Amino acid sequence: MAKKNEIRHTGKIIEITPEYTTVEIVVSSACSSCHSKSLCGMSEDKEKVIMVPTDPYALHKVGDEVEVMTKMSMGMKAVWISYVIPLAILMILILTLSMVIDSQAVCGLSAVGGVALYYFVIWLLRSRLENEFTFYIK
Repeated sequence: MAKKNEIRHTGKIIEITPEYTTVEIVVSSACSSCHSKSLCGMSEDKEKVIMVPTDPYALHKVGDEVEVMTKMSMGMKAVWISYVIPLAILMILILTLSMVIDSQAVCGLSAVGGVALYYFVIWLLRSRLENEFTFYIK
């Protein structure tokens, strides 16, 4: 039974190394289970590959179906880092620059540049973030 503070996905092991176990999961959209999805064309399934630290005591092998999980707080943290903070940066820059600069094009490009700078800093810190966002196989 899934706990409320966990995010779980079912996946298939595609590779096992001493450091990482690679698991492929299929993420389905909300309408993928609809009976008329073939007529609509809006449903989409995406395959994602997740690297999970290998448990040396686990008896998994390539092809096994496993459950990959992480804490709900990690999902919320990812949402904040990837969506909420950049939106706040964008809005703050647009509002403050529009009071100082008369050109809307310069204001908009500067705000987008500020968000791009934020994502560049996140890219530079990717190894630190990679250590924080860990998945586990159950």
